[in-house]
Amino acid sequence: MFSLHDRKLAQEIVFKIKKLDVKLKFMHVCGTHQDTLVRNGLDYLFRECGVNIVQGPGCPVCVTTPMEIEEIMLLAEHGKIIATFGDMINVPGEKHSLRDMRENGYAIHTVYGIEDAVFLAEKYRSRDVVFMGIGFETTAPTTAAVLLKKLPSNFSILSCHRVIPPALKTILDMGEIRIDGLIEPGHVSTIIGLKPYEFISREYNIPQVVAGFEPLDLIMAVWLLVRQIENRDALVENEYTRAVKKDGNIRAQEIMKEVFEPVDKRWRGFPVIPKSGLELKKEFDEYNARKKYDEELQEVWDKEFKEPRGCRCGELLRGLLSPQDCPLFGRKCTPDTPVGPCMVSIEGSCNIEFRYKKKTTV
Repeated sequence: MFSLHDRKLAQEIVFKIKKLDVKLKFMHVCGTHQDTLVRNGLDYLFRECGVNIVQGPGCPVCVTTPMEIEEIMLLAEHGKIIATFGDMINVPGEKHSLRDMRENGYAIHTVYGIEDAVFLAEKYRSRDVVFMGIGFETTAPTTAAVLLKKLPSNFSILSCHRVIPPALKTILDMGEIRIDGLIEPGHVSTIIGLKPYEFISREYNIPQVVAGFEPLDLIMAVWLLVRQIENRDALVENEYTRAVKKDGNIRAQEIMKEVFEPVDKRWRGFPVIPKSGLELKKEFDEYNARKKYDEELQEVWDKEFKEPRGCRCGELLRGLLSPQDCPLFGRKCTPDTPVGPCMVSIEGSCNIEFRYKKKTTV
């Protein structure tokens, strides 16, 4: 877990935090942070220090809505070849999952990236291929970069990309949970930098730290947040200086702006969040699955979809409860028989909790 040097530094930080006798709640918005937190037992360590860390909407698969899942499944039913990331095929829809459809003969392919989906379109010229693009600012530039190339006419994208800062604003505006500090995602921040978070500290007086993914990164992030609170500061600090620059990746930002436009978007467990989604600009309509197949998709758009019965993923994504608080956790809902996406995705809090603790509620 730690080198000798890191262990000594971690012990010093933990001692300092305990000495301050704090009682604080922090939120992070990254599935990898949750994995580091639980896998290394840091959640217990921080609670001993008076710090409770909850996961927010930092799992792209988890925040993808039932409507979007039904969109891609309907396109599969209409004979399209579907390409998406591995976790998505296991997320339950209203009646079944993409994996169920594949087992019943539909053309569902798991891919490592959008380039693999383009390869499918080049290979099967007589079939329409739809790539389901999910992810935050980390993966959106890869989708955008491909769209700037010449693509097969039988290729299109169902964009389910989202951006993080508007979701954080919505959580704070909803007022359901008291948050004393935010641990911002390292991967996203390599693209967007620090500036998009500054309004949160300025308008909501909340300290923030961008953190890396090693155990010591999280320990340092907690210490920096505690120190800000003790000093009555509200800043955006960068713990992950080895990867994140203040201005982020300028070229990636430019590519995203060239291809995408921000749109109002619903997130699982949330109301519509203004300017939180990324849709293809009008000049890319020929590759926009929602434009290309609008008549076929109308059937889905005319319906209203509910969360799976008993699933509490929405509350988990808003930081209101932990996996152990859900009566389905570890019983009806397991990685082999998931009820909701938080148990499906390797970045989902329920999946992480099950893998490392495997407990059920009493």
